[in-house]
Amino acid sequence: MNITKVTIENYKCFKGKFTLVPNKGLNIIVGDNEAGKSTILEALHLALTGLLNGRYLKNELKQYLFNIETVNAYVKNISEKKPAILPHILIELCIEGEDIALFEGDGNIDKKKDCGVSFRICFDEKYQAEYEELLKAGNIKTVPIEYYDIVWTSFARQGITAKSIPLKSALIDSTSSRYQNGSDIYISRIIRENLEHKEIVDITQAYRKMQEVFMDEKAIIAINEKIKTAAKISDKDVKLSVDLSSKNAWETSLMTYLDDIPFHNIGKGEQCIVKTKLALGHKKSQEANIIQIEEPENHLSHTKLNELIQSIKENLGVKQIFISTHSSFVANKLGLDSLILLNDSKTVKLTDLSPEAKNFFSKLSGYDTLRLILCKKAILVEGDSDELIIQKAYMNANGNKLPIEKGIDVISVGTAFLRFLEVAEKLNKPVAVVTDNDGDVVALETKYENFIGGKIKPKINICYDATIDSGALVIGKKNKPFNYNTLEPKILKENSKAILNTILGTAYTTDDDLHKYMKANKTECALKIFETTEAIKFPQYILSAIT
Repeated sequence: MNITKVTIENYKCFKGKFTLVPNKGLNIIVGDNEAGKSTILEALHLALTGLLNGRYLKNELKQYLFNIETVNAYVKNISEKKPAILPHILIELCIEGEDIALFEGDGNIDKKKDCGVSFRICFDEKYQAEYEELLKAGNIKTVPIEYYDIVWTSFARQGITAKSIPLKSALIDSTSSRYQNGSDIYISRIIRENLEHKEIVDITQAYRKMQEVFMDEKAIIAINEKIKTAAKISDKDVKLSVDLSSKNAWETSLMTYLDDIPFHNIGKGEQCIVKTKLALGHKKSQEANIIQIEEPENHLSHTKLNELIQSIKENLGVKQIFISTHSSFVANKLGLDSLILLNDSKTVKLTDLSPEAKNFFSKLSGYDTLRLILCKKAILVEGDSDELIIQKAYMNANGNKLPIEKGIDVISVGTAFLRFLEVAEKLNKPVAVVTDNDGDVVALETKYENFIGGKIKPKINICYDATIDSGALVIGKKNKPFNYNTLEPKILKENSKAILNTILGTAYTTDDDLHKYMKANKTECALKIFETTEAIKFPQYILSAIT
């Protein structure tokens, strides 16, 4: 049994309708901060359990759950006396598997017959009169959450609870720690779920006996007598004791130890591993069909991360898994075929790409793919020397700041420009391509015909010099004509020999000699240009890429 489609509407960072079609097995969700990775995991768990941060949302509705842009638009319309639709939140999960006929119907956003779960946070019509009075008063500054309710139904429009949903969810968030009286609540909950009822009773009774021993200590008896006689605090008997205010008080009073060290005093990396392994091993996750794991790489060294990933692979079985991560190592180890890139409320999987692009990216380490998705803008270049030159041009135009400091990543992609553009276009990612014309502008424009001329894409900029330069220089034993239409000759064209000789530490008297030197020492020349404090000019197509 698994989820076939996720729909999220107006929940946190997702304005309007967001749709994700997950893989049946493993889903590795990659995106920049605030892209919505955690929100997706949170929404899945919420729709299957009704829980948010370990608590039932029904009793803790808050306005921050609503997409802020949606809320602001609503408040603005109210203030301007325009028609204003009350914001709502919708999380829908389409499911497939056996014994789910009771969840079949057209009670979903698309009004199509399907099986699934609908979790809606919306205005409760029974408060219509009160809401209208509030409107008349003109005092609405945010969502009137006090008039909202949770409507949790199957697609058959029948009310449901977590118990009635055949899919079970386990959310493993090892990125956060919550403590109460020094005890990690996450650890306590996991341990509790591993225990049988009789074992919980045994712990409770042992804990109660601890109170009796504590109260019979002579030192405690003396202290309580002193408290009683020192001042009349109350008519009632005042004394120190052990907390037994609830039958499960031991959960927050007892502390987990590792090698005699309190859990909260061990390293964050070890805490991450322990929490994840405990969560994967506890009974609820064994029953769960859906497991969500939040950034398993948190606080971990390369070795420890490898250990954790191996443990995840060994324990997951045939469940449907959702993992959020920033780590290319996690993506590689668990499988790039399962990668889902998330940006600007859009997703792309390798299976969404052309067969050629899919084959290419499946053989990459994944690092450059993640760089493309995680940056604000990408500048794609052919090689390392181009990368250095672009960065220098950017620094000269931006107060000596590197492009990466502004979220702009210069990525060397060899000749795979079109494959990266395919990913960028699907994700609506701003990208500039810096490429040589190699003396054949027609061939170049044919290659990029879907991105130039009448097919210009607003976020994709193909940067090249449309002028073809030529000369008499020949090089090599075969006297091959020199290519005047690559980056180095174009830089010489913009600058004098004197400037470049100063930068490169050379003393060439002719352009041809300088051309041959720069061609033979591309990376070294690019590094010297990158490091120079001399004023240097860059070709216009380079400047177009950095703006």
